[in-house]
Amino acid sequence: MLMKSIAAGLAGTALLATVAFAQNPTATTDKAAPAATTTTTMTTASGEWRASKMAGLKIYNDANENIGSINDLLMDKSGNVKIAVIGVGGFLGMGEHLVAVPYEKLKFVNEAVAYTGTGAKPAATTTTGAATGTEKTTTTTTATTASSTSKWYPDHAVFNASKDELKNMPEFKYSE
Repeated sequence: MLMKSIAAGLAGTALLATVAFAQNPTATTDKAAPAATTTTTMTTASGEWRASKMAGLKIYNDANENIGSINDLLMDKSGNVKIAVIGVGGFLGMGEHLVAVPYEKLKFVNEAVAYTGTGAKPAATTTTGAATGTEKTTTTTTATTASSTSKWYPDHAVFNASKDELKNMPEFKYSE
């Protein structure tokens, strides 16, 4: 029985090895220069945002109130982002209400939200004004915070609605 198993294993290995050898390209005797390819490779992407960093991005309204965060971005077939799925309410993902908003209605901001509460100010908040949707460099109270222009994602997004208005919107469901 052991010999049959070993023989079957060797036969299988031999078959897989011949398939692997058959996939190797054959060497050509033509020493001509390789043809130019039409594909372009990018080594830098200055000013672009990583889609993986957009999920979880906090969303504030015009009054600097945290109203939710981006759960997903939906694209059309040509790759253009059309819809942002926003999670509103809930705690640690439980009881969260998902709503779909047009992506072009979101204003992305590179500077951190200005602290508007009373009491001690957190160390990484900005000393500049409210989120306006304009792009400018962040002035922070700590030297360890990275410049907003060096990040691969915006600091937050602004959507003109209250948390209650978003909760009252129809719930977004993924279809099968």
